[in-house]
Amino acid sequence: MELGVLYSGGKDSTLAALLLEEFYDVTLVTAHFGISDDWKHARETADAIDFAFDRLELDPDVAHDAVDRIRADGFPRNGIQQIHLHALERLAQREFDAIADGTRRDDRVPTVSRAQAQSLEDRHDIDYIAPLSGFGRTAVDRLVEDRLEVIAGPSEEIDRADYEAELRALIADEDGPAAIGDLFPDHDQTYVTGVHRG
Repeated sequence: MELGVLYSGGKDSTLAALLLEEFYDVTLVTAHFGISDDWKHARETADAIDFAFDRLELDPDVAHDAVDRIRADGFPRNGIQQIHLHALERLAQREFDAIADGTRRDDRVPTVSRAQAQSLEDRHDIDYIAPLSGFGRTAVDRLVEDRLEVIAGPSEEIDRADYEAELRALIADEDGPAAIGDLFPDHDQTYVTGVHRG
């Protein structure tokens, strides 16, 4: 069975792929708006960990709507959630039997409710899988330490291919680089450089 994992090159989506590869033919799929070429970072990781890779082009209007929402809210949570649901919707339209992401049990964003997952499955005749939904942050960190080679650091310093990178680029272009610090709280990101296969 064919499965597409929404993929950023970070630890969570990489762990999701590793957990599912025994049961599916996994393709790592990086969703992007074409605002930057950050998707290439995910492709590099996919090559390094020996997974098939593909890109998923998203509607640029969704990025602009998300930026407007982030500005109105003063924080990124709702804008990123909006993009994640759009990306899952677009991924579900591809020729996969199942789709997955790296959402964890204790994530604040993005999240996928039971109703949203059921709706995706019913409308697109696919399975939606969140293999980390039973894992908390500590459990994920232990698995990462055991299985992955990771670079971690502040968001603005880590090469990655997540929604936030393109949203930051869009905001910096439209409002100036200083606006990023006003809208995005400081937090760390990860970028996977390799896997310890057992």
